[in-house]
Amino acid sequence: MAVGNSTAVQLSAPLEAEVVQFFEQLRIPMLRYILSIGLQMHDAEEVVQEVFLALFQHLRRGKPKTNLKAWVFRVGHNLALRQRMRNGRRDRLQCPGEAAGGLLHPQPDPEEEFAEGQRQRQLLRAASALSEVDRCCLYLRAEGLRYREIADVLGISLGGVSLSLGRALGRLAQADKER
Repeated sequence: MAVGNSTAVQLSAPLEAEVVQFFEQLRIPMLRYILSIGLQMHDAEEVVQEVFLALFQHLRRGKPKTNLKAWVFRVGHNLALRQRMRNGRRDRLQCPGEAAGGLLHPQPDPEEEFAEGQRQRQLLRAASALSEVDRCCLYLRAEGLRYREIADVLGISLGGVSLSLGRALGRLAQADKER
C-alpha cells in the first residue's frame, strides 16, 4: 500500500509544478476577468483557487492538455457565473472598477491622472453599455486570448467572436472620439 501512495506522490509532483506554473502565469489575468464578471475580490480569489484546483484534478485524471489556457478561462467563467448567481447578482456583467485595485495598470502621475481618469470613465461607461457577450469577448481578448479560445470559453462561433469584438471596439472608439 505504501508503494502505491509513493508512486502517486511521485506522479503528482510534475503535475503540481505544471499547475503552479499556469497559476503564476494566469492568476492575475484570470482574477481581472473574474472581477469583470461582477464578483467581489474575495469571491474572485476563491474562484481562481477553485479553477486551479480543477486544473490539477483535470490533469491528474489524464485528461487532454490541449488549449489549457482556454480551458482555464472557461472553467473560471462558469464558476464565476455560478458564484454570482449564489450571491444573488443575476444582473449584467459589471466593469471591474475599484475592486481590481492595482491589478489593472499602474497609476499615472498626478497631472495625467485627471485627464486619464476622465477618459477611463468615458470608456468604462461605453463598456458597461455593451451587451454581456460583447463585454466578455472584449475582456477575454484584453487578457490575450485568441479568437478560438474566446469562442471556446463563451461557447460561441468564431464569427460571433469577431462580430462582438468589432462591435465593442467600434463603440469604444466612438466613445473615445466623443471625449
